[in-house]
Amino acid sequence: MSRVSVVGLDIAKHVFQVHGIDASGAVLVRHQVRRIELLSYFCKLEPCLIGIEACSTAHYWGRELRALGHDVRLIPPQYVKPYVKRNKTDAADAEAICEAVTRPSMRFVAIKSADQQAVLTLHRIRDQLVRQRTMITNALRWHMAEFGIIEKQGIAGAKRLAEVVSDEADHRLPDIARSALFVLVEQLRDVMEKIDTLKRELLAWHKQSEVSRRLAKIPGIGPVVATALAATVPDASVFTSARQFAAWLGLVPRQHSTGGKPRLGGISKRGDGYLRRLLVTGATAALFRSKDTRNRPWVKELLRRRPTKVVAVALANKMARTAWALMNSGGVYRAPKPAAA
Repeated sequence: MSRVSVVGLDIAKHVFQVHGIDASGAVLVRHQVRRIELLSYFCKLEPCLIGIEACSTAHYWGRELRALGHDVRLIPPQYVKPYVKRNKTDAADAEAICEAVTRPSMRFVAIKSADQQAVLTLHRIRDQLVRQRTMITNALRWHMAEFGIIEKQGIAGAKRLAEVVSDEADHRLPDIARSALFVLVEQLRDVMEKIDTLKRELLAWHKQSEVSRRLAKIPGIGPVVATALAATVPDASVFTSARQFAAWLGLVPRQHSTGGKPRLGGISKRGDGYLRRLLVTGATAALFRSKDTRNRPWVKELLRRRPTKVVAVALANKMARTAWALMNSGGVYRAPKPAAA
């Protein structure tokens, strides 16, 4: 009697679609399973290969199904789309996942642990709070400018504006406006306190993670970037090379080549945008520190010919490759030797 050997699972909020085939490719299972019944359903199946799109809640279900003895593999959604036949439905998606997971050249996403997802939650919430802080400071600057009170951009200028709002002896600001702007000042202080709290939690995890500590020694990568890298990439061996890792982050030129004529454009901006932004920001900061560029003559030479932002992206690409090498080999960063005069 044939048994299910490969399953394509299209996950959703409440109703999941299951598509199962045997070793010969014959369809044995094609039906829906409700969320509360999913684990009990797979408990009854013998261990098999299960493919899931790497979307929301995929890592949770991957951990749960692996605990039942199944071989679970997460597939990027863009790699599943070519296998969808005709119209998009849950059944067609599950069938496409089932076919894609058996391809020998398919690329998969490593399943994250609950601890790694918790660290990424800290990062996402901190990033959201930083955006709120920017929104509040911009609103505060705009309203204060209406009364001729101008300060420089940045957190330091926002703090000085907050002092003006809190100072009742400063008569440049009417009392009605002061009471309204004090609400923004309280929100700004509360958001900044929460950002500091989350950053302390990230630093505490950074000190406990051996991988994160090694990554932080790379110039341009601090504890925040290191923790994001360590949590986002649980298994660096899924990438065959450092260049593939940089391409996954979208730090390589976008190609549109045909007829043997290579055409390169700007960076592809694929992959994790948050991680790419952190790396570019860290690279930009490293460019303004002479000690970080002293032993990198290629950076100095590139700065003479190209704009600073282009050089920052090139340095971020180099940082990503170095980070992959350290995560994949378990080594420690060694600074390059100074070039001979």
